[in-house]
Amino acid sequence: MEFLSELKFRSPELFWFGLICLLLAFGLMLVSRFDTVQFLGISAYIKPIKFSLSTTLYAWTMAWFCFYLPQFNMKPFVWSTIILLGFEILYILVQAAKGQASHFNLSTPFYAVMYSFMALAASLVTIYTAYICLLFFKEPLPQLPDYYVWGIRLGMLLFVIFSFQGFAMGSRLTHTIGAADGGKGIPFFNWSITAGDLRIAHFIGMHALQVIPIIAFYVLKNTKTTFGLAAVYALVAFLSWYMAMRGKSPF
Repeated sequence: MEFLSELKFRSPELFWFGLICLLLAFGLMLVSRFDTVQFLGISAYIKPIKFSLSTTLYAWTMAWFCFYLPQFNMKPFVWSTIILLGFEILYILVQAAKGQASHFNLSTPFYAVMYSFMALAASLVTIYTAYICLLFFKEPLPQLPDYYVWGIRLGMLLFVIFSFQGFAMGSRLTHTIGAADGGKGIPFFNWSITAGDLRIAHFIGMHALQVIPIIAFYVLKNTKTTFGLAAVYALVAFLSWYMAMRGKSPF
């Protein structure tokens, strides 16, 4: 509760946006128990659940970090995030309820345009995050431990790199390499266990935004080992991408 109270103080808008996304995810979990609509052999609501949870993590993490930048005007970033990611989640949810694809769907001109809008929304959020990452590299931030600052910098940098890795999926109109989308996958994430899956590296890299700063602050408490953690983490993400490109599953 203390964390949530501080988070609300740092950015009320992102706090509420993240909370709404979190409640939406739990609500959709309940809906999926009663609504049997499926897509590619699994509940169609799995995808909006995952995106809602991921958006909660992103919104709350950025609300926490941006507070450390005294000269940064948060309002444009906050409302850009809410509008762009809110649109993406809403469209994914609408398509899920119809049992239709949101991503890679070019079956009609309307769906093609909406898919392009989603790609644009995700790209704009990533570009804004890259700008904030640059600010963290430029600002000395003496009020924070050096290892924590570097955890934020490196985590955010990997987030940006592997967010743009999503174009590897968009250019192919598929996330599976070596098989069709929708084959056997691990529970909930549904990452392929029989072929390469580009979503694995995408997921690992993007969540460096949370993993590296948290471990740096609470566990490592050392700048050199924080760099080591980031290097190992980046290697794991890269190897996941490399295996996927070769059509291999790590599972």
